[in-house]
Amino acid sequence: MQMNNTLTISLLQSNIHWEDKAANLAMFSSKIRAIQEQTEIIILPEMFNTGFSMNPGSLAENMDGETVTWMKQMAAEKRSILTGSLIIRDQEKYYNRLIWMQPNGVYGYYDKRHLFSFAGEDKEFTPGNKRLIAQLKGWKINTQICYDLRFPIWSRQANENEYDILLFVASWPMKRIEAWKALLTARAIENQCYVIGLNRTGMDGNGFEYSGDSMLIDPMGVALFSNHHEEITHTFQIDKKQVQEVRERLPFLKDKDQFVLV
Repeated sequence: MQMNNTLTISLLQSNIHWEDKAANLAMFSSKIRAIQEQTEIIILPEMFNTGFSMNPGSLAENMDGETVTWMKQMAAEKRSILTGSLIIRDQEKYYNRLIWMQPNGVYGYYDKRHLFSFAGEDKEFTPGNKRLIAQLKGWKINTQICYDLRFPIWSRQANENEYDILLFVASWPMKRIEAWKALLTARAIENQCYVIGLNRTGMDGNGFEYSGDSMLIDPMGVALFSNHHEEITHTFQIDKKQVQEVRERLPFLKDKDQFVLV
């Protein structure tokens, strides 16, 4: 196995202290520092510093705020990319924003496209309109957030090799967890890519329970990892050759419908 084809990733499936930034940043600092392996990407859940809250007025930060500053510090300390979403205020609008923080402090971001109207997210937040496909060591990683999972056109490969990994960070309630598992698997099969779904555990301030069930799924739809309910840090290595071999052996993406996102 050639190392330039591999990627080492750590998932932090964790409970989240409700609307308590200090407690969450302290907790995740401890969990990140406890990772023994040399990992290249560390993934945190959706709204990891507050929980999935509809109170952006009191919880939002600017891009130079406490949590983004903390992400810069932790990414530099671990010499790893750190990613997860939080509530950001930008030009007087609120976004559920995923930050892709590199060890050198340079970052990209993705604003959640599909806002969860069932919980009123669309009333408090502004939807994004651009995808972020991050690149690392020749890998291309399409970053998305929770409810985006239900909308396959947004994550569909626009060409045969647009990305190799589809990543979802989430706060997906246990009562709909079977949909989570089925949709993650479908996204892997239809896009012939690895899919990583990182979900939280525990109970939030609204009384919703989360079972984790974070998953790593290969390009054939086979679950390589899943964990139910535990708070766990899981580090794994994937090989880009598997994506290439599946697409060469089964060139289904060549027959896909053509479309343009607007």
